[in-house]
Amino acid sequence: MTPFGAKLRELREARGISLKQMAEGLQISPAFLSALEHGKRGRPSLILVRQICGFFHIIWEDAEELERLARISHPRVVVDTAGLSPKATELANTLAERIGELDDVELDALLARVKNAGVKKKRRG
Repeated sequence: MTPFGAKLRELREARGISLKQMAEGLQISPAFLSALEHGKRGRPSLILVRQICGFFHIIWEDAEELERLARISHPRVVVDTAGLSPKATELANTLAERIGELDDVELDALLARVKNAGVKKKRRG
């Protein structure tokens, strides 16, 4: 499941809306909506994200957050390390091989470390 898919399901279930009802409201197939929730489809288009925001009457910061989740929710990520150091290539390949073995605590720690690495570098520069 992707971050967008998890949020979509959370929104739908919190409002007591079935997958079929939501699909009909968005004029898409229930199978497509289910695949989107489960991360079996690619990143949703901005148009679809905005339709979903309209469906749920989501505005302002909440709509921006849903758009952000959509941007980071491509289930098949390609990391291009061409031109980077050998260590960057090793990291990308090791992560690709082992990500399924990491639990949520390890994923949270790694994600925080990677997010903060760029912040620290900018502060020093």
